[in-house]
Amino acid sequence: MKNSSIEIKVCMGTSGMASGGADVLRAFKQFIHESGIEAQIGKRCDYKKVGCRGFCSKDVLVDVVINGEKTTYQSVKPIMVERIVSEHIVNGEPISEWLTKEDYESFHNKQYKIVLSPCGEIDPENIEDYLNINGYKAAKKAITQMSRDDVIKKVIMSGLRGRGGSGFLTGRKWEICKNQHENPKYIICNVGEVNRPLAEGNPHAIIEGLLIGGYAIGAEKGYIYIRERYHISVERLRTAISQAREKGFIGKNIFNSGFSFDIDFSFGTEAFICGEETALMESIEGKRAMPRFRPPFPAQKGLWGKPTIINNAETFSNIPIIIGKGAKWYSSIGTKESKGTKVFTLSGKVKNIGLVEIPMGMSLRDIVYGIGGGVEGDKALKAVQVGGPSGGLIPVSMIDMGLDYESLSKVGSIVGSGGMVVFDEDDCIVSVTKFFIEFLHRESCGKCTPCRIGTKRMLELLTKITEGKGEDSDLETLERLSSLMTSSSLCGLGRTAPNPFITGLSHFRDEYIAHIRDKKCPAVVCTALITFTIIEELCKGCGACLRACPAGAITGEKKKPHHINQELCIKCGACFKVCKFKAIKKE
Repeated sequence: MKNSSIEIKVCMGTSGMASGGADVLRAFKQFIHESGIEAQIGKRCDYKKVGCRGFCSKDVLVDVVINGEKTTYQSVKPIMVERIVSEHIVNGEPISEWLTKEDYESFHNKQYKIVLSPCGEIDPENIEDYLNINGYKAAKKAITQMSRDDVIKKVIMSGLRGRGGSGFLTGRKWEICKNQHENPKYIICNVGEVNRPLAEGNPHAIIEGLLIGGYAIGAEKGYIYIRERYHISVERLRTAISQAREKGFIGKNIFNSGFSFDIDFSFGTEAFICGEETALMESIEGKRAMPRFRPPFPAQKGLWGKPTIINNAETFSNIPIIIGKGAKWYSSIGTKESKGTKVFTLSGKVKNIGLVEIPMGMSLRDIVYGIGGGVEGDKALKAVQVGGPSGGLIPVSMIDMGLDYESLSKVGSIVGSGGMVVFDEDDCIVSVTKFFIEFLHRESCGKCTPCRIGTKRMLELLTKITEGKGEDSDLETLERLSSLMTSSSLCGLGRTAPNPFITGLSHFRDEYIAHIRDKKCPAVVCTALITFTIIEELCKGCGACLRACPAGAITGEKKKPHHINQELCIKCGACFKVCKFKAIKKE
């Protein structure tokens, strides 16, 4: 930035927009323009909408950059703009109470941002911003200076593995597809939930990666598969494609090389199964999204029966970096078998919730207590689930394990698309497992029996256990079901669906036993196993619980201890919530 200007960057990703980012940006423009601030300070003000910073709980985040020095404000509202302008921009005095705090700094400083680095810095709707950070130079280098084999060789040497599923080596998959003799070939970018911030914050990187991939395999047609309700992602990708086409980066005879490549959208359904690559292709072809039998694999016979490559947006965003900075540089990050970085959504009972990018191999401890700031309420960490709904539950005893494909596989989990949920001492593992199995049962396409019936039966048995009706034999049945589903389901959804149960039983068997034999939920979460009783010594007879009870289960005279009729109690917890004297025990 020139010293003669001031730059104001407003976060306008999904979270920023929902928090009022557009209104904040408008307020800056209106106030500065109407007040004649530029003339007063003798500097030009540039306004920039930027993508998600990752720490969404602090939105709207605003950077004020003066003479290259950046100051970041959090939770900005339009009403705060006038003071920021008058005190900071005009008088040079940042407003300390509105600035980001230590948690914001530690959240970002402990990450290793590669694909997320431009998000929050550049305007995703301005191709010039992308060009200013060497955008499309990697594509030009690949298409004009490298053979297709050279591009694929570099991707193989980088060690990049697919960031959306099983982690197959990206370059190897591209090589298989490139070596197929049948034409045309297709290349598809899947923009899933975790990828939305990339599409919102740096869409040109996705397009450039898709372009390079198309050149490498010999495809002239690419598709972006995305849910239509991801409105911001769709519009920014659409804008980026239009801008890239105007600049000649996609279309006919790109870089005068003779290579032509174009991109279309394909809007997907809300089905979770569409994350499976063959089901995704069925959806693009206008059919019901259901997995295909494999082999042949998509790289051999995919979209409309032609060789096809499918990777997600994070994978493609890495490609320009690998071509630009080199395979050796990229492979220096991460572990021996898991190279580079991975984007995760950090959520659950952790203080700093958000989108994070870490080097492969970083420990769970560093993620939860370093980036995440520790467990919410300073409670004890119980487990972390990694890999989305079908990921495994990793107990606190394994908190020092590194996150990479091999280590996660050994403990019964997956990297998946990058979900990470933190659970504390108040969470019930049986209930958590039931929640995930319920989701996976609902999202099963139903094509294969092991998944269709297996998830249904697992849900029935887990529900039975959480309701205090479980038997020892139920665990044996669940284990047999898990083994059957893992070995014989058609696609990854069914094969990984038992992971939460398998890992939960392995590390928290005592909780299952307590539910089944003692008819107790140690975390006091499962409603059917909870008992509310009034401690007579502490009860003041105020009547608050009596009035709050919707079932008429509480009786007692004023200023005398009350009682709960267990036969009438519906275990809603209303009495527990209103008692000011802690006279109601929940167990």
